[in-house]
Amino acid sequence: MPKGDTGLEREWKSALYTYVNQYNRCEIDYRPQTSERIVTDPEFVLERGERMARLDDWYRKRRAVPLRSETSAKLVRTVTEGSEESVVDVQLYSRLFYEKSGITHREDRIERERLTFLRQGGSWMIGRVEREVPERRPAGEGRPFQQADFVQANNRPLLNREVLGQGRSSRQQLYRRDLAVAYADRWWNAGNPAFEEFEVDCTNYVSQCLFAGGAPIHYTGRREAGWWYKGYVNSTEMWSYSWAVSNSLERYLGSSSWGLTATEVDRPEQLMLGDVILYDWDGDGRFQHSTVVTAFDAGGMPLVNAHTVSSRHRYWDYRDSYAWTERTVYRLFHIADEF
Repeated sequence: MPKGDTGLEREWKSALYTYVNQYNRCEIDYRPQTSERIVTDPEFVLERGERMARLDDWYRKRRAVPLRSETSAKLVRTVTEGSEESVVDVQLYSRLFYEKSGITHREDRIERERLTFLRQGGSWMIGRVEREVPERRPAGEGRPFQQADFVQANNRPLLNREVLGQGRSSRQQLYRRDLAVAYADRWWNAGNPAFEEFEVDCTNYVSQCLFAGGAPIHYTGRREAGWWYKGYVNSTEMWSYSWAVSNSLERYLGSSSWGLTATEVDRPEQLMLGDVILYDWDGDGRFQHSTVVTAFDAGGMPLVNAHTVSSRHRYWDYRDSYAWTERTVYRLFHIADEF
């Protein structure tokens, strides 16, 4: 145990270790668990069972076999601690290994949960599991941005003059897919301090990857037009909605005729490295999540990186996500090779 643990903390941490072990088993073994049940939250148990059945079918259809899951839990914050109940926020960093066509793949994912530990009959159990599903909370949607949408990285001016330029450029340039992917893999689990980091950061991250690959800024000075990021202007953060909001990026990629342009394709296997996928979980026409293609599995299907729930080389369709529903709609965008 880490130094400084209280007696109470040592007691409920043993339940946390059991929970993590069960978490790993549920990622690769979809049979009913007959071992000790550490979670008594009926809503969570039902949801986990439905997800396990979905994953079993998902892997079969992909002709992939899950091999092992390695998850570590980091205590982020103790909300309350008492002799009968303790509430804590934890970060779960999972490394999932699976085999397809004789090749072993690894996927990384970082998620956060709030766990309520209850003492029952002298033992600690988990009475409630609250899972963040931030992919369903797009920043700024339907309202102006608020300061609460962002985590301020620093107080110095950001990109402004050196990076942006003003408006259009006639210089033709190539989209460097290798550079977009290298950036995506470098920053998949952290925010680049040269940019603002959003509380819901998926589209901001994808925009940075596109920019790192050479996609040109289309600066208009209006949030609702163009695709641009300008850092601080007179102590006010400035960027277009298309830079930071999935729904706005989907509209921009689907309609832009200059600079960052893209073609919508029908099938995921038509995508290339550095291409973009948008997700509408409810099928209502409002896109809530953005990812960038960073690899392919042994069958040629795209694997993606994302922020908000930090993910690296995750299977593109997100059927393993608690955000996914049967109504999910995808937009598959192939980024132009030249701008």
